Amino acid sequence: MKSDTLKKLLKDQETKTAVALATDMSTGDQALIYLDDATGALASQPDVVTAARDAMRDDKSKMVSLPSGDIFFHVYNPPLRMILVGAVHIAQPLSRMAAVAGYDVTVVDPRQSFATAERFPGISIVDEWPDDGLKSLDLDRRTAVVTLTHDPKLDDPALGVAIRSPAFYIGSLGSRKTHAGRVERLTEQGFSAAETSRIHGPVGLSVGAVSPAEIAVSILAQVTAVLHAKEQKAAA
Repeated sequence: MKSDTLKKLLKDQETKTAVALATDMSTGDQALIYLDDATGALASQPDVVTAARDAMRDDKSKMVSLPSGDIFFHVYNPPLRMILVGAVHIAQPLSRMAAVAGYDVTVVDPRQSFATAERFPGISIVDEWPDDGLKSLDLDRRTAVVTLTHDPKLDDPALGVAIRSPAFYIGSLGSRKTHAGRVERLTEQGFSAAETSRIHGPVGLSVGAVSPAEIAVSILAQVTAVLHAKEQKAAA
């Protein structure tokens, strides 16, 4: 690997930029392929660029046989993240389950008596007001946001940031009646129907969940379904 390529790759990892390193196994030629750009010796080959982006969307490094030869694609995607707004009971099992599923989890809650390391061991905690916290976290297309407080003073500001971000999933706890009121409030604040329609509310798949752990399962299942549905749509 050329030193310039290595430096660029290290910088991309530092800035959490999704990139795939394409290497021609016969010639050693390489390229850095991004979702909207490509640089390097292989960057002018459309089949290489397309295959690289497919690998990035599959989140899987792999060898692909192309007309130009065997190309290995090493995928460097930023980690999946889940931002939980509200250090409530449901957030405890959900944070653990999401971490096991491969998400970097952050809990955002200004109420320091709730958002403690004892209640969320090993989980990042942001004790800012939710909209400020979400802005500082720089939501991207590999981020899921779930609001759980059931308090408009906390949930609504967070949703206002999330629905105007690239986050792939946005969900909010509450009944259909609660969600209707939430949408009405956001609409009055100037958010469009297209923006509010991004919110999954009530959050989670309808599986008859009752306990906090069961609700957490339903939420993680819905996040997973949305993630892979978007990947498949992007690859089509």
